[in-house]
Amino acid sequence: MYNPLKLSQLKVAIIPARGGSKGIPGKNIRSLANKPLIVHSILDAREAQLVDRIYVSTDDCKIAEISRDYGAEIINRPDELAGDTASSESALIHAVKQIEATGVVIDLVVFLQCTSPIRTGTDIDNAIRKVKTEGADSLLSVSSDHRFLWQEVDGVAKSINYDYRRRPRRQDMPSQYVENGSIYIFKPWVLKELNNRLGGKIALLTMSEAASWEIDSFLDFEIAESLLKKQVIANAY
Repeated sequence: MYNPLKLSQLKVAIIPARGGSKGIPGKNIRSLANKPLIVHSILDAREAQLVDRIYVSTDDCKIAEISRDYGAEIINRPDELAGDTASSESALIHAVKQIEATGVVIDLVVFLQCTSPIRTGTDIDNAIRKVKTEGADSLLSVSSDHRFLWQEVDGVAKSINYDYRRRPRRQDMPSQYVENGSIYIFKPWVLKELNNRLGGKIALLTMSEAASWEIDSFLDFEIAESLLKKQVIANAY
């Protein structure tokens, strides 16, 4: 259960959400299933039993207001870390420093991208448990994939993950995974020393294809809305 008072060895969720979005203006607060997009990630973190604190890193006052109303603590992100070219890692490093400056000792950082709204608190808890049971330093969520991949190099088409001359059945292909962007977990040293969300011993959390849906376009909003409705109906039975 979310605990606003514990200060030592906390598992903290950080949700970066900048105000600028060229493709979809106001994307992070655009309505999805009757809630602003960012709220879905905040509620997922609140549902997780193993998350102690929830932070939203933002440069936008409206995002901050909505996030605070739903129980997140706000980290004011500087403008130089909120531009189109600013990396997620730069925002995460800033957020971790701000959190630690308040006396919090971080055990694990749970990095949630608000463009991946179809996850649950159970998914987050499972990810944290996997880091612990596997003795991992970091984790990323993935979805299983059995597609045949190609690339074109200097005008020449080449199969990447199979030999087209001996085409296998899809079910016989070795396990492959696609990074879905929904959940990342890492120990603070990974971010500080490697300037990366992943490092050390890396674990994978497999999620369903539906839970892996990411929002990058207006069409993605429509599809995510449909998937969320199906999730609600499924959970009702």
